Amino acid sequence: MKSDDELPPILAEKHYGSPSAFTPESLLREARRQKKAAEEPVPEVCLLDPDGDIVRQIKAEGRGRRHDGWVCYHTDLYIFEEDGLTVGIVGCAVGASFAVLVAEELFASGCKLLISVTSSGQIAPVQPPPYFILIERALRDEGTSYHYLPPAQYSDAPEALLKALDGAFDGLNAPVRRGATWTTDAPFRETAQAIEAMRRRGLLAVEMEAAALYAYAQARGKSVVCFAHVTNQMGQIDGDFEKGDANGTLDALAIVRRTAARVCDVEAARV
Repeated sequence: MKSDDELPPILAEKHYGSPSAFTPESLLREARRQKKAAEEPVPEVCLLDPDGDIVRQIKAEGRGRRHDGWVCYHTDLYIFEEDGLTVGIVGCAVGASFAVLVAEELFASGCKLLISVTSSGQIAPVQPPPYFILIERALRDEGTSYHYLPPAQYSDAPEALLKALDGAFDGLNAPVRRGATWTTDAPFRETAQAIEAMRRRGLLAVEMEAAALYAYAQARGKSVVCFAHVTNQMGQIDGDFEKGDANGTLDALAIVRRTAARVCDVEAARV
């Protein structure tokens, strides 16, 4: 077995059982002090919107208000109501490390369920885009997950949440499949050879956040559900990257509503 000195830095000196010296709670404490902001919890259900389309749509409809107590240095959080559900949403947190940074701060601020809906590229041609995938597991071809869990091929979604979502999306206009994706830090290094290798693995799509979010969820015991919105074939055809009506936001929000309702019902039954 190699010593830490011989391992790549991404695999060395991780000490998974040790707490971090730098915590989201301490960062938020100092941010509140600097910004003279009161401590104000975020909604229990929060949404990551890496493309920012949902945030822009909600703001355009005049139904999102900025959360003044959200003191993250890098993002804004908006609150909106969706069929009686209060949701906090952060837009444009793209990539594994950014998504997990925001997730850490959201859960430290009162979030109980985090849903991510990220645009993704098609690997397996199961049907023409756009459509959604409930990500059951994600290949760990990024760096952030290795700071939360020991090396392994995949990060898995929380099993209890997957069970809670059985049949949850039946009857929706937007098709929702289930399966595995490839999480990468380098979207412009998706070579033909790599794509074919991922297809042979049975992976359905490529995205940039799920493996890290699921590793964080497992390591910290948090409720995180990731969806891939398959919108493109990585620019290899003309007319790519079309999401549907309202940039796919209506379909995405329908999925968010169903997810929150199912998961919250399961959590309430446990109490």
